[in-house]
Amino acid sequence: MFFGFCAGCCYSIYPPVINTEALLQAFLPKVESAKWIAMDTEADSRHAYPEKVCLLQIGLESGDYLIDPLAGFDLGPLWEALADRELIFHGADYDLRLLRRQYGFVPKHIFDTMLAGRLVGNTTFGLRDLVMKYLGVELEKTSQTANWGKRPLTERMETYARNDTHYLKPLVDALTKELKTLGRTDWHREYCQRLILEAARPDERDLDGVWRLKGSSKLRPRGLAVLRSIWLWREEEAINSNRPPYYILPHEIIISCAIQAEQHPERGPRLAKFLTARRKTGLKEAYEAGVELPEAECPQQKKRTGNRATDSDMARFDKLRQVRDQQAEKLKLDPTLVASKATMLSVAQNENRAVDFLMKWQRELLKLD
Repeated sequence: MFFGFCAGCCYSIYPPVINTEALLQAFLPKVESAKWIAMDTEADSRHAYPEKVCLLQIGLESGDYLIDPLAGFDLGPLWEALADRELIFHGADYDLRLLRRQYGFVPKHIFDTMLAGRLVGNTTFGLRDLVMKYLGVELEKTSQTANWGKRPLTERMETYARNDTHYLKPLVDALTKELKTLGRTDWHREYCQRLILEAARPDERDLDGVWRLKGSSKLRPRGLAVLRSIWLWREEEAINSNRPPYYILPHEIIISCAIQAEQHPERGPRLAKFLTARRKTGLKEAYEAGVELPEAECPQQKKRTGNRATDSDMARFDKLRQVRDQQAEKLKLDPTLVASKATMLSVAQNENRAVDFLMKWQRELLKLD
């Protein structure tokens, strides 16, 4: 039997949720002896701040298992067991960054089914799309926006979570055949390694840019000072209340407060009705701190960095785009898989650094090797 359960089976035959060190220790031998391992995560970015992993899904031949990281036990032995194994993901980029950020875990090898689906020419490549196309199964999506930080998990949430790994190995088998037929196995392998390398890079937070919300590019220094001050207040509120920043105060209101500070600072900030009395006070104080900041300390609009593209740069870019589009059409691929516009412009401006911007198979398609 390929899996420990099938979609629609009785809830009671699912493996129990692993939420203690004892259950994890009993599970690890299954991981260590598994021929293949599928993996997924559920986070709570819609309901908490900062986001965190709320559930780990591990698919093996013996079944689809759920591990509850919110139960507070040590997951170190799990990461050790997974360290040298190839892990199957669907859309690995987000999961890899989340696992590295929270646990310092970076796998050595992955197989990304979403990426494989794109590389064989699928124009719709969500998990539901590929499972329906290759396996003839329609997955339900009612738990996509569920609050995964709540406990206990409902039966429906558990079923949804287990289905995220349940079909990944059959998808690997089907997509591997197509990749081999099309001669794109090495493309996929190289792309998966690129995903791992990119996810392993430490986050570099631009402290002078993270608070510059959409709509701030036209603000003058005083408006920017108020924007930054309110943003910092909101960030602290979001962390302390474990709520996403937008739910504390929408971006649009912050921008309107910044504009108000430039035009009529004496009128004070816009106080939304949904704010509590304490938060109204905090918003006022943040607004006033920005208004009263000495002019010399007010932030300025960022100067553009990088070199402006020259006519010769754009000529090289147009040539690259023409080659890319021809190759993509011939191969029936999304052109952005071959190279994005931003990447092609970087190559056009730095011809000798193509190896830094493009993978080997991309350089070959673009005739740069």
